[in-house]
Amino acid sequence: MNVTRRDLLKTSAAALGATLGSALSAAPAVVHLPKGKADACIFLWLGGGAAHIDTFDAKMRGDGKLKAGSYYDSIGTAIPGARVCEHLKHSAPLMDRCVLVRSVTHTIKGEHAAAANLLHTGRTPSGTLQYPSIGSIISHELGTKSDDVPAYVVMGYPNITRDPGFLGAKHGYIYLTQIETGPNGLVRPPDVDNAREDRRETLLSKMREGFVKRNPADEAVQSQAEVSRQGFKLASPKFLNVFDLQRESSTLRESYGGEFGQRCLLARRLVQSGVRFVEVSFNLNFLNGSGWDTHNDGQVKQHLLIQDLDKAFATLLQDLEKNKLLDTTLVVIATEFGRPAEFDSGGGRGHQSEAFSMVLAGGGLRMGQAVGVTDEIGAKILERPVSVPDFHATIHCALGIDPGNIMHAGDRPVPVTDHGKPLLELFS
Repeated sequence: MNVTRRDLLKTSAAALGATLGSALSAAPAVVHLPKGKADACIFLWLGGGAAHIDTFDAKMRGDGKLKAGSYYDSIGTAIPGARVCEHLKHSAPLMDRCVLVRSVTHTIKGEHAAAANLLHTGRTPSGTLQYPSIGSIISHELGTKSDDVPAYVVMGYPNITRDPGFLGAKHGYIYLTQIETGPNGLVRPPDVDNAREDRRETLLSKMREGFVKRNPADEAVQSQAEVSRQGFKLASPKFLNVFDLQRESSTLRESYGGEFGQRCLLARRLVQSGVRFVEVSFNLNFLNGSGWDTHNDGQVKQHLLIQDLDKAFATLLQDLEKNKLLDTTLVVIATEFGRPAEFDSGGGRGHQSEAFSMVLAGGGLRMGQAVGVTDEIGAKILERPVSVPDFHATIHCALGIDPGNIMHAGDRPVPVTDHGKPLLELFS
């Protein structure tokens, strides 16, 4: 049989069409990502690596030496079947406002800085790019609620892991290491009255705008100029009054507890004023001598940290609820890794990143559940592993941000998360 060139092309086209049609019909359905109703996030950072089996994923009690296990007894919670450390007695009845994510995992276990960077940026470092922190990403995606407050505040020491990276200074943070007066850079010296400040701003404004005009294509100059303008707005009494905790009742202040608790109270006031993302760092005050990095003797007095966390976290949830802010504020308890069930040679726990816990609360999510299961000593994940990008994607979706949105580092597209998939079971 003679086959012409035209016949061959017709046959090939028909076969290609059939193949494409079959492939398209077999393609997976488009997944519509959920969007939560939160518009702010309070990120409680337990820097140092909180032991999951001594907090939110309690196991059978051991002594860490002859018998592996939790260092404390456990108690039941408002989540059926979920148990936590006995020192979380105030938080346990409120777990119906929470999700225990007990199967977080990553591969960095020996280096605090690298793990903390991963937890804050959702990515491992790049040799060519400084990735932005989650707070800066939320600032970029949602913007500020008003010119009177910043989008992003850190209560802790400045650190590159919290930085805006390629997003620029506009999406950086205001930080403070003490809470009595507010950020040092915004507090006016006693000898500077309103008239003197106005004269300074007038002079600075002329110099700034002239520099901006001479560098119209320099994004760094434009970003820094915007930060400078906003700084003078934030130095107004309207924002600085947020830091006056004496405006709250003494009963409420006492119920929050010590230093960390007062930071949590300020976080509620900041969110109430319109701040989008507040990080509250716990590890400024080492009550047990080592913070959450419970090597050596830090393990023996770890309960002091847990009790402090318990009091502050439980009060924060109830305070947000009372002020009708819990449904629109996502509270996160995060740490860089967990701890193994056996003690090391120093008498404390080492590092463990293969399986550990973090907590989500409020934010309009489907609360009162535990995600993931670990084995009898919390060493391995048996069900539902959750990567750090997945955890970040869940936070972003709760705030109405598509984790696949594209940011730009110059002309390079960078998605909000590194292929993170949100925990869909947390969304209605």
